[in-house]
Amino acid sequence: MEETQLKRINKFLSEVGYCSRREADKLIEAGRVTINGVVPEKGTKIAPDDVVAVDGEEIKNTKESFVYLAFNKPVGIVCTTDTSVEKDNIIDFLKYPKRIFPIGRLDKPSEGLILLTDDGDIVNKILRASNNHEKEYIVTVDKPISQTFIERMAGGIPLADLNKTTKKCQVEKLGTYKFKIILTQGLNRQIRRMCDYLNYEVQTLKRVRIMNIKLDMPIGEYRELTKVEFSELNDLIRKSTKEFVTSRDKKKDQDRNKDQKKGPRNH
Repeated sequence: MEETQLKRINKFLSEVGYCSRREADKLIEAGRVTINGVVPEKGTKIAPDDVVAVDGEEIKNTKESFVYLAFNKPVGIVCTTDTSVEKDNIIDFLKYPKRIFPIGRLDKPSEGLILLTDDGDIVNKILRASNNHEKEYIVTVDKPISQTFIERMAGGIPLADLNKTTKKCQVEKLGTYKFKIILTQGLNRQIRRMCDYLNYEVQTLKRVRIMNIKLDMPIGEYRELTKVEFSELNDLIRKSTKEFVTSRDKKKDQDRNKDQKKGPRNH
């Protein structure tokens, strides 16, 4: 069997729209995936005639086309595909006729735009480029917003519990209690943590844009991405991924040059 005909099991499950590669790895580690009746190791490759099953159910590549949705998530809905654990999950709320999964997350007390798909490959591309793409939010807080608040939010906030400092970002005051913030970072509950550090409490948080996709549907409703949106999204992902790789390669070159200047190491 030629190597070009072989495909990693997680990539196969992603391409047929069963789940993302990351979720596939978790299924494999849990022993829920089999190849020809045998539980594989993570990273195992399959041939075109191999039989892949999850929980005993054969997974076939019968996909005609992928689904790409923009959804206005209400407060109280959880962005998880685990319908057995969380009753207020996004899958049961949407009741979409095909298996889909959210790209990234939007926490339970927040509302607004989230993308869903059955294309595991695009999930990985977007998440891989997540530190380069913009996400825009409208936020209201519990007390009047000062200019100091705006400047400090924009300049970077240290989050001790995450051992990180937020990246510089765009922040604009919209009203006494309301501001707009555009992030290129996706830390857990980032905006709420940033506000808390400055002794402000978030009252409402709505995501209104992800990259080129804007929130333009009523709360609780979804729509398919337009061809123009999808084309622009792919362009942005491609550019972000290249920038990520280039930046990483530059760092490797810098480290390599430092080692060469230091001379040979003694072992």
